[in-house]
Amino acid sequence: MTMAPVEQQRTLQGLVEEIRAVVQSSDDAATVSRRVAECLQPYLGTEFLTPAQREPDPTHYKQHILHVEPDGSFSIVALVWLPGQETPIHDHVSWCVVGVHEGQEYATNYELRSGAGERWLIESGNEVSPPGSTCALTPPGDIHKVVNNGDQLAISLHVYGADIGKLGSSILNRYELEVRPA
Repeated sequence: MTMAPVEQQRTLQGLVEEIRAVVQSSDDAATVSRRVAECLQPYLGTEFLTPAQREPDPTHYKQHILHVEPDGSFSIVALVWLPGQETPIHDHVSWCVVGVHEGQEYATNYELRSGAGERWLIESGNEVSPPGSTCALTPPGDIHKVVNNGDQLAISLHVYGADIGKLGSSILNRYELEVRPA
């Protein structure tokens, strides 16, 4: 009697090993982030997180650090969002890969403009990211804002090319500038 193959169990350690191999294989941030997104995608929507790692905060989205590579080359975090919770408009300290694990996220992208001694933002697009979707961001120019505009909990897995344990956050700059029409 032949048995059907058992689907590989997705574990944090498995994801760490896959990402470690990618990070060690290239110094090009765009290549690394694209390949890390490919590694992350199969883990989305699986029984990957513990109940504690799925816990929200009633006042703002909550970050759960899942792994920081000992040499600081990458970190994996889970962000848990209640409906209506959002980030400030920001960019990142390093390449970043986001995968929607549960729920959906809505992102607004911006371009920084300046002239006559002023700086402002122009909205450059919007994206709805459903469960299972991934995106790779590579600074500079990754200015955006994310919100859970759904009516249920949203959880996203983020991989950053930085030591989030030391930094506390992946945010490089917060932009509190006027948003002007294009």
